[in-house]
Amino acid sequence: MRHVKNPHNNEHRHDHGHQHAHDHSHGKNHLHGHNHPGPDHLHSHVHGTSPKERTDELQTLAASFIDGFRAAEDKTSYLRLASIPFQLEGEDGLTQHLVDAKIVSHWQIGTASPAFASRELAYMPFPGSMVQSRETMTFTYVSLTNRDDIDLLTLLNKRLETETPQ
Repeated sequence: MRHVKNPHNNEHRHDHGHQHAHDHSHGKNHLHGHNHPGPDHLHSHVHGTSPKERTDELQTLAASFIDGFRAAEDKTSYLRLASIPFQLEGEDGLTQHLVDAKIVSHWQIGTASPAFASRELAYMPFPGSMVQSRETMTFTYVSLTNRDDIDLLTLLNKRLETETPQ
């Protein structure tokens, strides 16, 4: 193990190659450390501070969750490990029970938006290479008096709001 002093006068030890999570200099032509701000820095986590980053983070989490759910041999255990609630309190105070999970595939084929000085929409179909797929997952909860279909993104968003930042 060798002893190294970084440019910020923070001493630390190396017992491996060059992979670590602290700032350090790469010489005079590389003037920032790994944890520098800016669009070109790479981390293994998503910050999710802007609404766009938050949406992207939620969509990535949901896609990974759906992939894992599909692959899980024991779906119930997968949901329990993921802390998906099996019971919720309904608006009327009665307990709602999780009875169904549904995954739906969508493909965005084009876009339509209001056209200038027209009552028609401006429609732009996508070329094949631009058609994008996405999947949604919905959980159905029922009680004697009510039914709620709750999107996975809603559940993930609630969980992220209650977690403390790392």
